[in-house]
Amino acid sequence: MIFNVRIIQSGLIAVLLIFTGFTHGAEGVKPLYALCGAYAPELMALKKEFGVSAAAGWTRSDVKGVEFWRGRAGGKDVIIFRTGVSLVNAAYQLQLGLDHFPITHVLFAGVAGGTDPALEVGDVVIPEAWAYHGEAAYLNEDGKGGFVRPDYLPPGRDNFGMIFPTGVGVTRAGAADLSGEKAERLELIPVDAGLLAAARHAVSRIPPMKKAGRTVRVSVGGNGVAATVFLDNAKYREWVFRVWQARCTDMESTALVHVAYANRIPIVIVRGLSDLAGGQPGKNPIDANELAVAEIAARVLHGVLDEL
Repeated sequence: MIFNVRIIQSGLIAVLLIFTGFTHGAEGVKPLYALCGAYAPELMALKKEFGVSAAAGWTRSDVKGVEFWRGRAGGKDVIIFRTGVSLVNAAYQLQLGLDHFPITHVLFAGVAGGTDPALEVGDVVIPEAWAYHGEAAYLNEDGKGGFVRPDYLPPGRDNFGMIFPTGVGVTRAGAADLSGEKAERLELIPVDAGLLAAARHAVSRIPPMKKAGRTVRVSVGGNGVAATVFLDNAKYREWVFRVWQARCTDMESTALVHVAYANRIPIVIVRGLSDLAGGQPGKNPIDANELAVAEIAARVLHGVLDEL
């Protein structure tokens, strides 16, 4: 295609990729944007933000118990569905969506616990990479103030007591480890650079939003972490911030990014902070904040979608 060759030669291909949405797929493939949340408050926020209903022309289908709503938003074809809570559900249900629909991009919006001490409830973060903080070896003490390290465990990130974090293998076409398997050993799995650039552009255009009387901050960059744990412990929270410089933690995002990365599908994750992952005094306030903060995250996701 002559036009594309000229764009490449002029050095403007990155701009084309970001602002036309061609970050994935063959020439001529019409983008289908998956807009996802993990559980009821997040799905309610997305459906409200995008006006999802049969009366508005959206169509519903069910695949193995997962509900999918397909429609149009801002002139784009979109499909909204729930990934489920926790890593296994998120991985399975996103792969289910990818296997049954021609999804070209994944945009997720939901709530998380804030682990960066500079952030407050209501703030929104869009990390550039994600790690599993629970992907680890649990080791015995050696009786000398340390731990018995197995030979396979290389020096790595600082441990939290007996917990020694490790990376994870990601099977992906075109990558091979030393054993010849098509896998990469990653501690941080990146989101899509084009969607991240669109998010940075969107943040500058989104009108101010408030939570509990304060204007929330929306920022792009840094890392996030996830595990099969609802984190509500101040000391562990300090550790994940120190070790990964993690801005937030949740129970799905790293699995979602893992699946998208393995499938070579662009993904970006928008997380509003419903709580401080144990950094708050007293009881965790997620129950009082989850819906309102999910609505803030959905609004930010809408802004990102508009940039594509």
